[in-house]
Amino acid sequence: MYACSPQWKADWLSVEDAKKILIKLAKKIKPAPNGPESVGINHGLHFTGGEPFLNFELLIKLVEMAAELRIPSTFVETNGFWCKDDRTTRYRLLRLKNAGLKGLLVSVNPFIIEEVPFERTERAVRIGNELFGKALIVYQEFFFNLFRRLRIKGVLSFQEFLKRQGESLNYVELIPMGRAVHELGYLFRKYPAEEFFGESCREELGRPWHVHIDNYGNYMTGYCGGISLGDAQSLEFGCQEIKLDEYPIIEAVASDIQDFYTLGKEKFGYEDKEDGYISKCHLCLDLRRHIVQQTDSFKELRPREFYFHFDK
Repeated sequence: MYACSPQWKADWLSVEDAKKILIKLAKKIKPAPNGPESVGINHGLHFTGGEPFLNFELLIKLVEMAAELRIPSTFVETNGFWCKDDRTTRYRLLRLKNAGLKGLLVSVNPFIIEEVPFERTERAVRIGNELFGKALIVYQEFFFNLFRRLRIKGVLSFQEFLKRQGESLNYVELIPMGRAVHELGYLFRKYPAEEFFGESCREELGRPWHVHIDNYGNYMTGYCGGISLGDAQSLEFGCQEIKLDEYPIIEAVASDIQDFYTLGKEKFGYEDKEDGYISKCHLCLDLRRHIVQQTDSFKELRPREFYFHFDK
């Protein structure tokens, strides 16, 4: 969905900026259905990345801050790369729990196992279950169970996964946007741009649940990486409308993807991809990447770094 990469600069979210944002969010965040001590993927507050355990001390500070503000249903997402032994894994998770963290989400899928040995994933799940119980989320359990049945040790390349279990991609929540369309386009049927005319992104851009705030303070709804609705420090969450005349690209995609396509063609000389597009998100992303190469005048195309990190 995004463009996370080891090639990005380590522009960590500062504690000061995080505090300003969390204070604004504190009274807006809804707890999970079973209460503030429980967790749910689309409820509460989750710390994610990239990989948040790359800066463990910062993660601890943010969890402590969220606990002081009484933000409900806090959890952290991790791919478990750091779970090299039981002692380190238990120590870090216990520190987080004592700091106020309510739960843990361990990510498991065919892309993570390319880089993270499955033994580390199993360790994260096992010790996470010991410490958090029902507040442990394995996402996705299908792949965790599949990899265990296959008795995988170490890592598994995506191409080898396709050879052995390619049909199980039907169970991946593979959203056709971000790096997915860049790296995995060969898995999808493609269509000409006109196929997506008449569609808009109004629902994705306007939804009030499962939103993300990145390390630069950009407020992103849905999973629309590279599109910012503003600086989270200055937004009044839940009661503020943005002026669309200040965000012409958002105005275009919220109306009809054809409007954005026309803007890209007429003002920036955009040329269609010869092999087509797999989704409206693919078309939108390709247009945005083309425009960002030419101008920095659209404040909604943030962070700019997003557009330059599609190659790992």
